[in-house]
Amino acid sequence: MARDEALPELLDDRDPDYIRDTLPAAWLLATLWHRAEIRGLENIPESGPVLLVGNHSGGNTAPDTFAFALAFASYFGVERRFHQLAHKLVMASPGIGAFLKKHGTIEASHENAETALNAGAAVLVYPGGDWDVHRPSWQSGRVDFARRTGFLKLAIRTGVPIVPVVSIGGQETLFVLTRGEALSKALGLHRFRLKVLPVSLVIPWGVTVGDFIPRLPFPAKLTTQVLPPIDLKEKFGDDPDLDEAYDYVTGTMQTTLDVLASERRFPVLG
Repeated sequence: MARDEALPELLDDRDPDYIRDTLPAAWLLATLWHRAEIRGLENIPESGPVLLVGNHSGGNTAPDTFAFALAFASYFGVERRFHQLAHKLVMASPGIGAFLKKHGTIEASHENAETALNAGAAVLVYPGGDWDVHRPSWQSGRVDFARRTGFLKLAIRTGVPIVPVVSIGGQETLFVLTRGEALSKALGLHRFRLKVLPVSLVIPWGVTVGDFIPRLPFPAKLTTQVLPPIDLKEKFGDDPDLDEAYDYVTGTMQTTLDVLASERRFPVLG
């Protein structure tokens, strides 16, 4: 595709034609393997920038992100600009990084997210990052952003609504035994923005340390619920209290996640 000169170079790797060509097969895979169910897409504003805020599950393969991105493209069309944020090491992975870039994924940072929002895009962020995505699998039903409030500051600064995206099932596509934060600290991995080094049970390798090698996700059912937009200034005034806003957004998400968890009868099967 020809480059859109109106867009920052950061956003230029997204390829709507590639998404359109691969969407049917990818959605079929997500439907057959994960029985993916995405509810409430009508809650996302029809146009304009919006900050989609999700709880994160499933390790570095992030099947919840994959399924949601496919559903978003199917619902709104591939031409609507949509970007997801991912860790630098994920973006640097051979093969995977190029694939993600074509789908609109960009390296996670406040600056990159703001650039995408200012370009009018819908942007999906996971405030809990590696802490959330590698939480022990028995904490699958917990929203844990580790009190990080950068997403709130971003929404206030850009004046965009927050739309919570609540998912369950991703943490059953592997079985995380521990985040391994002590091991990560001992090895000095914080220098690479890695605060965890998870120990997990995965296919086909069995017990692994870290989440850097290709693996086959367990065929867990994925369910995602999109909630109505939250305008922070409308709800909390022109200068929102970050702690109050954090508790409200995460509390709303936790209530929804509790409902989704109550619908599940068996691990993996859903």
